[in-house]
Amino acid sequence: MSQFPRPDSPCVALCSTALGDEVCMGCGRTFFEVANWVFLSDAEKDAVWLRLEAHWAAQGLPPPWLAR
Repeated sequence: MSQFPRPDSPCVALCSTALGDEVCMGCGRTFFEVANWVFLSDAEKDAVWLRLEAHWAAQGLPPPWLAR
């Protein structure tokens, strides 16, 4: 279970995958995850959420979607 509240999507409207980045500089998802988010199962989304939360925690930063 996450220690942070989770919105419907990690998107923070700063998507850099549309500009050709493989990993979004806004939320940290891969191009595949961004493009297919609505098709991912709950278990797949949970795995992405956990990876993203660990990614931001390792940087000593809160997840960017908390600032929305």
